[in-house]
Amino acid sequence: MGTIVNVALIIAGSLIGLWAGKLLKESLQKAVLIALNLCILVIGVSGSIKTENMLLVISAMVIGSIIGELLDIDGRLNRLSLKIEKRYFKKEGSFAQGFMLASCLYCIGAMAIVGSLQSGLGNHDILYAKGLLDGVSSVFLSGLYGIGVMFSVVPILIYQGAITLAAGALADVLSPQLVNELSAVGSVLIIAIALNGLELIKAKVANLLPALLVVPFIVLVVLPLWARLFA
Repeated sequence: MGTIVNVALIIAGSLIGLWAGKLLKESLQKAVLIALNLCILVIGVSGSIKTENMLLVISAMVIGSIIGELLDIDGRLNRLSLKIEKRYFKKEGSFAQGFMLASCLYCIGAMAIVGSLQSGLGNHDILYAKGLLDGVSSVFLSGLYGIGVMFSVVPILIYQGAITLAAGALADVLSPQLVNELSAVGSVLIIAIALNGLELIKAKVANLLPALLVVPFIVLVVLPLWARLFA
């Protein structure tokens, strides 16, 4: 239910943005975009400092980036979104950009991870709050980038839905440390999104996503093994 509400609010916000965006001047759209990215940066910074093991975060980011580059996740997603854009939409450029930005922004971060986990355990409050925030931001993002923002609900539904469904089965291994470090790595990725949006860096954020899979491996496998070897 938490993910369904989240998706519904993004769709509603995108529809409003598609209508209202035509009424906004380009200079006003750019000002709003800068303001949103600054807020995203603050969210990322505040979340990233919660880690209890910075070496773990660094290791996950480095290993994850290598995996992402080898798999070319960013390139594959871009090609997919461009294919959809060319087939169904006349205006080029905005669909792929909006889809990639919104997908990464809404799927990555502490609220998406922790909220989906708690939703799977019966508490939907975090995803309800996230849905409200996503819905508001989608109004402005869809006004800037178009309908591609609304299509981001597909990866959101798959990503958050999968975490939610798996939460019950994984309840025994979801230690506070694992959830905390997942949130920290997610926050670092949010910082990358914000810096991209402010055009301060040119990062392929999607190629960094495997870092979220590396964290459980380090926490559940590497650290216990290390403790046994050097106890």
